[in-house]
Amino acid sequence: MLRFGVRSDRGKIREINEDSCNIIAGYPGVPVSFIVADGMGGHNSGEIASKAAVDFASNYILNFPDTLTDEERIPATIKEIMTKANTEVFNLSKVDKSNFGMGTTLIVAVICNKKLFIGHIGDSRVYIVREDMMERITTDHSYIEELLRNGSLKKEEAENHPKKNIITRALGCTGDIQVDIYNCNIKDNDVFLICTDGLTNMLSEEEIKKMIEAIDDPGLLCEKLVEAANEKGGEDNITVIVFKN
Repeated sequence: MLRFGVRSDRGKIREINEDSCNIIAGYPGVPVSFIVADGMGGHNSGEIASKAAVDFASNYILNFPDTLTDEERIPATIKEIMTKANTEVFNLSKVDKSNFGMGTTLIVAVICNKKLFIGHIGDSRVYIVREDMMERITTDHSYIEELLRNGSLKKEEAENHPKKNIITRALGCTGDIQVDIYNCNIKDNDVFLICTDGLTNMLSEEEIKKMIEAIDDPGLLCEKLVEAANEKGGEDNITVIVFKN
């Protein structure tokens, strides 16, 4: 039986929470889905962008669940959801000048036949913990990730790099986007973590892994992860979804 928890927090520094998230579960004929977005932009524009993206993705899944029940069609459907959400946010940014340039990360994750299908843009992340190993499934679309990939930066140097918050892809900033799609088999006792960078910028992967291994209840785990990120400074909004098979 699938168990899950969620927690979203403003953090210690930011005036508002520009993260948005949703879990879709318990609807007959609708696949269990998880959506996370981390908005960016001046004033409250980030909040507008992330909420619009999450609302659009949620409504699409609830209104057209049949498009997400065939494994072969799911990747294309997730891309379509995110592409249309991009258009939605981009058009909103043109309506009000104060929202110009706003954008958001977005993760849309859907479960079908014991597989997790993930659409991803930005630097929010999906992790899996399986048999003592924690692995990041998604690859950040960030300046730092590019430096790491081409070998010009070491992992330990990345943690305090002054440009670690610069992302190279976001939803809603332009008319076209490139979405990455992943899929992963779900096995018994797997733990999945979906989070914004407000968590991973405050806690190391080893710290997160230890907490996941120590706390069985997903709701309590989300609460404690957010609490720990805030204790380390809470420099950004923090959103955490955990689900266990």
